[in-house]
Amino acid sequence: MDTVSASFIMIYLLTLLLIATDMVPMSVAALIGALFALWIGTGYGIFSYEEALGFVDIRLIGLLIGTMVVMEVAYRSGLFRLIALYVIRFAGGDSFKLFIILCIASAAVSMFLSDSTALLLIAAAATTISRMMDYDPIPYIVSASIMINLGGTSTLIGSVGNMIIGLSAGLSFADFISYLTPCELTLWILTTLTLCWFYRRRLGEKKPVPEFNPWEGIEDKRLLFWSALLLFVFLGLFMLHDKLKIPPESVALGCAIIALAISRIDSAEIFRSIDWDTIFFLIGFFFIVGGLERTGILKDVAHMLINITGGGILLSTAMLWASGLISTIVSNIAVALTLTPIIRDLQLSNPLPVWSALIFGSNLGGAATPISGVVTVMAIGALKKEGFKVSLAEFTKAGLLTTFTQLLLANIYILVRFGL
Repeated sequence: MDTVSASFIMIYLLTLLLIATDMVPMSVAALIGALFALWIGTGYGIFSYEEALGFVDIRLIGLLIGTMVVMEVAYRSGLFRLIALYVIRFAGGDSFKLFIILCIASAAVSMFLSDSTALLLIAAAATTISRMMDYDPIPYIVSASIMINLGGTSTLIGSVGNMIIGLSAGLSFADFISYLTPCELTLWILTTLTLCWFYRRRLGEKKPVPEFNPWEGIEDKRLLFWSALLLFVFLGLFMLHDKLKIPPESVALGCAIIALAISRIDSAEIFRSIDWDTIFFLIGFFFIVGGLERTGILKDVAHMLINITGGGILLSTAMLWASGLISTIVSNIAVALTLTPIIRDLQLSNPLPVWSALIFGSNLGGAATPISGVVTVMAIGALKKEGFKVSLAEFTKAGLLTTFTQLLLANIYILVRFGL
């Protein structure tokens, strides 16, 4: 291994170390790594500044920003809160029924909202339920964070990792549903039942539901109506974008512009609500991975994987468990960005099993421990804010139990679904 290759590996590992130890924000860690990657890459003639700019996937950035804007407008309209309150009413005070509905609703909401926004919404609903019904909020919020992490696996826009993998693999919104939905629905049921069993003694007894009006907090019914309609169009276009020959980033940005126009909300407020930390993390990490790719390190890793596994069943299984276990420690965005160019370099005749394995692995590992992902950290924070403390051991038990169950089922599904 030459000096340049060793330098890029050190930059990559040090960036992951900064992220894992939380010494600096995730975006700052990636930008520091990008700065060193640019200095070394241009200094040793590995690439020019103009070539380095090409490392950043503008399509992914556009898809991410457009989706965030649309979902932020829908969130501010009160649409998701309205649905959550009707869920409470539908449960009728039955704690087990309410728990199951909240778990499924958490997964469903995270198919479209970012994990952090979904957690804020569900946590607000769960704490409201806890106060109204005098329930222990810990089982509800911990389980919600695990289900939100799971639900983001389902769609192209469900997580940033999915957007990275989807655009790299050329998978459409419909492809995600076609390849992943049967397993996802099974995982929703299995994980919900596992959590229900884990927290069976802490859910509380059935109580009468107090009277409340779900529409009471809706300030602008016009915005709610237009947001619901736009969300329907947004999802419809994503379902059909492949047939209509419209790139997914064009759908997202087009709907974002319409959302800004019809919402009458100050656009500066919407832009301030965008998750810029994730966007700048992506931009910085693109330079690091681009440098690794230019040195040939990732291609060497790809050849090594083929030599060790021989492809087929072992390669898909190795990709699933490796990405899943690494994602329990490292951001799943970093995992997706690192492994997508490796899979491209494999030049497989049928790469779909490996892409599917990466989608499942990079997503499912994100809720194994309280520090595995943003959503689990936020769940701990939400409980602390309400005056409740969940032990790290309790969260880890629930997280590891569900994560390994999910990975095992996903492994079996991939083998059966793709005839391996």
